[in-house]
Amino acid sequence: MEIEVDLVPEHKRKEKPKDPVNLAFGSVYTDHMFIMEYSDEHWHSPRIQPYQSISLDPSALIFHYGQGIFEGMKGYRRGDKVFLFRPRDNFSRLNNSAKRMVMPQVDVDFCVEALKKLVRIDKDWIPQEPGTALYIRPTMIASEPKLGLRPSTEYLFYIILSPVGPYFKEGFNPVKIYVSDKYSRAAKGGVGFAKTLGNYAASLLAGEIAAKAGCSQVMWLDAVEHKYIEEAGTMNLFLLFEDELVTPPLTGTILPGITRDSVIQITRDWGMKVSERMVSIDEVIEGINNGRLKEIFGVGTAAVVAPVGSLLYKGNEYIINGNKTGDTAKRVLTELMGIQCGEIEDTRGWVIQVY
Repeated sequence: MEIEVDLVPEHKRKEKPKDPVNLAFGSVYTDHMFIMEYSDEHWHSPRIQPYQSISLDPSALIFHYGQGIFEGMKGYRRGDKVFLFRPRDNFSRLNNSAKRMVMPQVDVDFCVEALKKLVRIDKDWIPQEPGTALYIRPTMIASEPKLGLRPSTEYLFYIILSPVGPYFKEGFNPVKIYVSDKYSRAAKGGVGFAKTLGNYAASLLAGEIAAKAGCSQVMWLDAVEHKYIEEAGTMNLFLLFEDELVTPPLTGTILPGITRDSVIQITRDWGMKVSERMVSIDEVIEGINNGRLKEIFGVGTAAVVAPVGSLLYKGNEYIINGNKTGDTAKRVLTELMGIQCGEIEDTRGWVIQVY
């Protein structure tokens, strides 16, 4: 498919942020967006156009039955060079989410090329300061106007871009996490592994409770026993028990994070023992009390790496590593950011250079 391009005239383009380091995450958007439509069982009309509102019928299926999915990835700029980190993996994960939500597949290679074209057009929006990036949000929604519970026959797929500063206001400092023993994020057999809209809406109430308790994120436990750790808000979790780095396994209830997979590969290449196994909250509390648990950190596209300094569980606060950032989290961030920004050699084929 040929991608049509309609550019905003230079004199009508928006002013770019003057202080990207302190820019609130996801609050500013670039001049252009990519969009295409699905009907009659095929994608068509791909175009790059001015960033603008989308008009949908009030009966569009997305509003009533939540048939929508999205992705999150980042672009980085250092000097004249612009890099994308594992975009093919993100579009492949989008397709896995689409299968679960009975939505059409996208062509991964075509989407990567469309994204590269969009990023080239809006490259001057990409900040270069440490901790900043271009956040990339591909989204697919059911657009058919129809009341009735069934898969849509029409869809919109679009990509928007947003220059961002650090995800957490704390920066790369330990965050406080609220452990929810009442609410659950997902159950086996459900849609926990899909990056679908309802998963995030269902997490909002626990997130409000966490915020009122002074916490940055919610640590979710399993839906059956409220015993086993799953993930934390927008992050997968890693726990360092003495010489074993542990992350919960992909059993269908947590998102198979691209950053999670990257960290597993990087730390295994370092020679670390990395286990994907069930971890109970009791094992965590015991590990904190007896000193076996050295670090907890979250990883994800938005936060990259976020050290966890304390857990709030059943009214008690448990301090990890003296509420200090651990050496493993520091090393992981340095390695990961170095690869993403083109400052460390990429030996795994993760980085695509746009410029």
